[in-house]
Amino acid sequence: QVQLVESGGELVQAGGSLRLSCAASGRTFSNYAMGWFRRTPGKELEFVGSVDWNGGSTYYADSIEGRFTISRDNAKNTVYLQINSLKPEDTAVYYCAQGREIRATPSLYDYAYWGQGTQVTVSS
Repeated sequence: QVQLVESGGELVQAGGSLRLSCAASGRTFSNYAMGWFRRTPGKELEFVGSVDWNGGSTYYADSIEGRFTISRDNAKNTVYLQINSLKPEDTAVYYCAQGREIRATPSLYDYAYWGQGTQVTVSS
């Protein structure tokens, strides 16, 4: 079965950086787009960004302001989310998701499998 395992979340100070990782197994990784979403308490799941099957195309939420970068390594079956200049409002559980096809999209409904999430906490 498909498994997505996120890692890299931790407590950091505002202004710092983090790189989240998501290791995938169970399907041919390079056949599918990958996405990152986040959820803060009391809010809906929010799209962060996505990358197509070979990393050639990425798609980010307007609110991200260029601080986030998604990349993937198909040889390692892993997708990454680099977050720079962290802000307290970035505090959330971050989830990776595997798409239903090769194209990167912002809709959570286009993602078939989800990880368990990793907590990012940014202190001011």
